[in-house]
Amino acid sequence: MLPTGGGKSICYQIPALMLDGLCLVVSPLISLMKDQVQKLHDRGIKAACLYSGLTPTEQEIIFNHCLQGKIKILYVSPERLKQRVFIEHFRRMRLSLIAVDEAHCISQWGYDFRPPYLEIARIRVYHDRVPVIALTATATPAVVTDIQRQLLFRSDSKLFQSSFSRPNLAYMVFHESDKEGRMLRILRHTGGSAIVYVRNRRRTHQVAEYLTRSGIPAAYYHAGLDPKERDLAQLRWIKSQVPVIVATNAFGMGIDKPDVRCVIHLDIPSTIEAYFQEAGRAGRDGNKSYAIMLYDDTDIDTLRSNFESSYPTPSYISNVYKALCNYYRLPVGSGEDCQFDFDIEALCNTYRFKLVEFFNAARILEREGLISIPDRTDAESRVHIPVSRDEIYRFQVSQEPRYANLLTLMLRLYGGLFSDFTPVSEREMARRLYLDEQQVTNMLHHMHALKIIDYKARSSRPQIIFTAPRVNVEQLPLTESNYNTLKQQAAQRLEAMLHYIGSDQCRSTALLNYFGEQTQQPCGQCDHCLQQAHTQQANPADETLGSQIIALLKLQPLRADQIMEKIPCIDERTLRRVLRSLVDQRAVSINQALQFFV
Repeated sequence: MLPTGGGKSICYQIPALMLDGLCLVVSPLISLMKDQVQKLHDRGIKAACLYSGLTPTEQEIIFNHCLQGKIKILYVSPERLKQRVFIEHFRRMRLSLIAVDEAHCISQWGYDFRPPYLEIARIRVYHDRVPVIALTATATPAVVTDIQRQLLFRSDSKLFQSSFSRPNLAYMVFHESDKEGRMLRILRHTGGSAIVYVRNRRRTHQVAEYLTRSGIPAAYYHAGLDPKERDLAQLRWIKSQVPVIVATNAFGMGIDKPDVRCVIHLDIPSTIEAYFQEAGRAGRDGNKSYAIMLYDDTDIDTLRSNFESSYPTPSYISNVYKALCNYYRLPVGSGEDCQFDFDIEALCNTYRFKLVEFFNAARILEREGLISIPDRTDAESRVHIPVSRDEIYRFQVSQEPRYANLLTLMLRLYGGLFSDFTPVSEREMARRLYLDEQQVTNMLHHMHALKIIDYKARSSRPQIIFTAPRVNVEQLPLTESNYNTLKQQAAQRLEAMLHYIGSDQCRSTALLNYFGEQTQQPCGQCDHCLQQAHTQQANPADETLGSQIIALLKLQPLRADQIMEKIPCIDERTLRRVLRSLVDQRAVSINQALQFFV
């Protein structure tokens, strides 16, 4: 157990390099797998990943390389583990280590339980003497115990746990009626790079535009963006060309920007685990940073309402699964690895489903390992050259020069084209060849038709992949009792989040205690600790603040938010209490513009 940014990856990557054989890494996030593989490739380490959406040819190439010892680290998504073709090859692999990333996903008590993770214990029988390491950043003591049980750890297995304490990170929670205004003041005060998390895609646009209009350039990021837009937004923020990125929870995995000074949540996360991971992206360089949550009364009602809609009934989920299979004309027993364009609106109109409920049911089916709905950010074009270099040369001299130039550029830019399907960028190749991107795409399609290359173009449309053969609805793995248990546990995590918001305990202490780390030492820098310090000074502190306010108001009338800009270290509740007291004492007055004056 290591906190976000604590170095979990090297805990298996270094042993994998030292041991003789292949390290298998199970990870639920395609984007994170790809990011890790790319970083390993950049360091000259042979790695690959298997996930839903690869063609049979792509899979076969990866399997052959594993059997031939050409791959040192293989990343797989959990739904791969039960597929017959994977098992056949896995049994023959020379394995050195099994690493289970995001290991909380194997526990029914975990905040992101995924039934396909249970297959890990079943495949251990094929390599029963190979050691297993499980890694997570977010697990309560009950989840830690369950992880070891589900993975069939021996009784002498060891738990290594780093402290989750972040002394440089100040956690703060504020009840705020004007959340956007407070956000703006915070960002102006903290400076540096920042992440603002919001609940839905539409809000990323709105908040980024609001910040930009207010003089703080901001980009926005969510899973529905075109990959080019997503890459550009991320790159501009990574390079500090814009100080703020406004994002949904799709942003952050695999992102390592050490100088993030502030993470602001404008909406309440559904779990403490999710909040802790997202907040932990601030201050990785060890310098003073802030994790601030802003909420109002409607946010709590919205959170409860969203929770209820996130768990449609088992019968509704079964109907959605049946409709999906019928829509794509999949008979029972077929469909594994079949990929289709996913027009969710057309499908809902056909079967008269409500969009939000349908999508939530589809997400549960995905968690059960029956389908996969990859983010469009995971899409990329890939090329493999199945012919010899001599055949490539003969093709080049027989075609017009632009084909020869394109092939030469591809071979120079992308290594491994003859042995692997390799991600390529049509835009980058077009830029270097002074062509339109569509021209390059057309040329790649033409060479594919001539069987000179295997070209798998990325789709601009959302995709759905059936990761398992179709089953009768009566055989769906989600039973009523299992469903009720999952919903009850999710409800408990929701209540824990709300309890944290309303807690009168030090924020850091509350978070550490939730994850089983006992500490009695308050952090001294969260909103609760600062409020306690003011309370202990009681009236003298209020009198001092009152004097500061009166001095400011003698210069000019000010609204409450303008006073907070002048005195940024004070929290809103204290300011309102002191202002109310000054008004009651008739030391200050308030005008129709809601300005205080003396």
